Amino acid sequence: MTSSPNTEFEQRLPLNLSRLRRSASLEWTDSRGPHKVPLAGAMVIGTAEGVPIVVADPKVSRLHAEVELDDRGVRLRDLGSRNGTWLEAVRAERVHFEEGGHFRVGGTELTITFESQPTKVPLWPQDRLGALLGGSEPMRELFMQLTKCANSEAAVLVYGETGTGKELVAQELHAASRRSAGPFVVVDCASLPENLLEAELFGHVRGAFTGAAATRVGSIEAADGGTVFLDEIGELPQSRSVRRVGETEYRPVNVRFVTATHRDLERMVAQGQFREDLFFRLSVLPLRVPPLRERSGDIPLLLAHFLGGRTATPVDAATLELVKAQKWAGNVRQLRSFAERVVALGLERATAMLKGTELAPAPSAPSPSPSAPLGVDATVPFKVIREQWVEHLERAYLEALIARVGRNAGTLAEAAGLDRSYINRLFKKHGL
Repeated sequence: MTSSPNTEFEQRLPLNLSRLRRSASLEWTDSRGPHKVPLAGAMVIGTAEGVPIVVADPKVSRLHAEVELDDRGVRLRDLGSRNGTWLEAVRAERVHFEEGGHFRVGGTELTITFESQPTKVPLWPQDRLGALLGGSEPMRELFMQLTKCANSEAAVLVYGETGTGKELVAQELHAASRRSAGPFVVVDCASLPENLLEAELFGHVRGAFTGAAATRVGSIEAADGGTVFLDEIGELPQSRSVRRVGETEYRPVNVRFVTATHRDLERMVAQGQFREDLFFRLSVLPLRVPPLRERSGDIPLLLAHFLGGRTATPVDAATLELVKAQKWAGNVRQLRSFAERVVALGLERATAMLKGTELAPAPSAPSPSPSAPLGVDATVPFKVIREQWVEHLERAYLEALIARVGRNAGTLAEAAGLDRSYINRLFKKHGL
């Protein structure tokens, strides 16, 4: 996102260099004595070595619950713990504390206390960082955190909802780091069949398995001296050396791991679905990418960038307010798709589709007569129109299929007659 924004959509105002946030701390007494921990971001409570808040209580799970300080207070959520998280006599899954309060994990009572004075949170001084755009405070706070993480060699876990731009964050993290001159290698773990994941990561020698016609360097080795970005992480290496499939010796590598996921890894660890040691190796420096609904003020800036002056009809204020009011479940990726519809179909049709009052006709729908128009803009290149209609068909088909058979990728792939990896790619593409 490097082109200059369309000033039609934005007001260039001076940006504050910091924001005030309520500060809070967590207090408790366990077998090791009294404790008081300041809260900052998302912090896991448990007994495992490496969690930010360790409670010495045998009834507490290794990863028991998570507390997160936000602008409204403190959010508490249970991570599928063995003995539960309790408010008085009620077992709680998710709770939001705005004025302090108490909760219990195992046999230990913990107290949330808000401090009298707020803390000052530094913000990035501009509304962009490399290819990332955002003048909102959540994004500029992320930019500041990103630049600090870039100076470290520790592993970074980028987490957030689908379509928020996690890969772009990882790219800018690499670009701002001391490894920027080295390679940035992307591995999409979600699209790789399990039986090929090892060979993709570590490489293989000729003849190691059926189809291995030549020796191949793996993604981790190819990233030597740079960064390997593991998107939608699964099983990952545990040391800074690799062994190609079919070889007996390990090769030293010098890489930094940046990983991304939209899944709840803490809960997956607590439920035994993700390895605990791997989680702690990868989440040394967590970076949360906020969803679009938490940064709706950035929509004019993003929309102007995505449109890039390619529309003859300007986006009026009323339409802009309508766009900002949407839920945007697919986040920035969905907003970008809307911008492409505006370019391909025109502002009126794209807005009608957004409101749900009109759907674009299916590409296969016959016209009433050979000369009857299908309601498309003939001034737009055919390739653009075709891509937009295919995108609409893909999403409509997926939504209908999900409604019929559910969201399991394997079931969807079987019902659609498609490969599971292709279904996963479509899910990511359309923010589903």
